[in-house]
Amino acid sequence: MTIETAIARVLAHLRIECGLADNTIAAYARDLRDLRLDLEAQGLSTVHDLSGRVLVDHVRALRTRRNLASSSVVRHIATLRILCRFLAAEGHAPEELGALLERPSQWRKIPNVLHTGSIERLLHAASPPDSADADTVPLWLRDRALLELLYACGLRASEAAALPESEINYSLGFVKVTGKGNKQRLVPFGRPAEHHLRTYLAECRPRLVRGDGRDRGRVFLSRTGRPLERVAIWQIVKRHAARAGLERVYPHLLRHSFATHLLSGGADLRVVQELLGHARISTTEIYTRVDQPRLREVVRKFHPRG
Repeated sequence: MTIETAIARVLAHLRIECGLADNTIAAYARDLRDLRLDLEAQGLSTVHDLSGRVLVDHVRALRTRRNLASSSVVRHIATLRILCRFLAAEGHAPEELGALLERPSQWRKIPNVLHTGSIERLLHAASPPDSADADTVPLWLRDRALLELLYACGLRASEAAALPESEINYSLGFVKVTGKGNKQRLVPFGRPAEHHLRTYLAECRPRLVRGDGRDRGRVFLSRTGRPLERVAIWQIVKRHAARAGLERVYPHLLRHSFATHLLSGGADLRVVQELLGHARISTTEIYTRVDQPRLREVVRKFHPRG
C-alpha cells in the first residue's frame, strides 16, 4: 500500500467511523501531508518503508528544519500515532511501529479571560446606535444576539455557526449544541440572551432569509441569507471588540470567560465540564487556575499567614 493510499484511508476512517469534526480532520490531513512530502524527498513511497527511525527522524526534522512550536510538534506526534495504530489494525504494520513516538509533556497555557465589565462593554458595543439606518439595524440585532449566546452558553464559533433554529427551546431555556465528534449537549441560557435572541429571530432573520433553502435552517445568517461561517463570526467579534476599545478579543475568549465566571461563582467543575462539552475533566481544570483574585482570597482566608 502506498503512503498516499494509507493517508486517504485513515482520513476516511476518522471522518466516517470516528465522526471527527471537519477542522480536526483538516489538521490531521496537513500533518500527514507533511509526512508524505518528507518521505517522498527520501524516495520512500509505501507503508513498508515506514519504521520507528523514519518517524523519529521526521519529528526531529519538524523541530530543527521547520522550527515548529512544541504544541505543533505534539499534534504531529498524535497524528503519527493515529496513523500507526490504523496501519497496525489493518495488518499493514507491526503494532510497535509507533512505540518510539512518545508525546512529550507540555506546559499548559492558562487562557485569557475578560472581566465582567469588559463583557458588558463588548455586548453594549453590538447594540445598534441611534445613527444606524434601517438597512443595517437587522445586522446589529444579529450581532448582539450572537455575542450574547456565545458568552451565555460558552459556544465555540463553529457551534454557533452550525446551530439550527429548531434546537432552541424557549420553554426550558436550553439550546441543544452539537460539538466536536458530533457529540450533543444541552446548555441553558439566561434571560438577556433569550431577549436578544427572540428579537433577532423576530425582526432580523426573516429579512435575511431568501426562501430558496440556502439558510439551511441555521440561526445566524449573513447578509446574503447563507449561514455565517466561523471566520465571519471571528470578524464580528473583533469588530465589536474594537468599538468597545478591547484588544485581542476572539470568540473562544468568550468561551474561556464563560467557564471562568461560572467557576468563580461557585459552579461545580463537573457541571462546567458538561456545559463545555469536554471529554476529559483535565481539560476543564485549566479554568480553576485562572481566577487569581479567588486564589488570593482563599489563601487570605485559610492560610495561617494569609
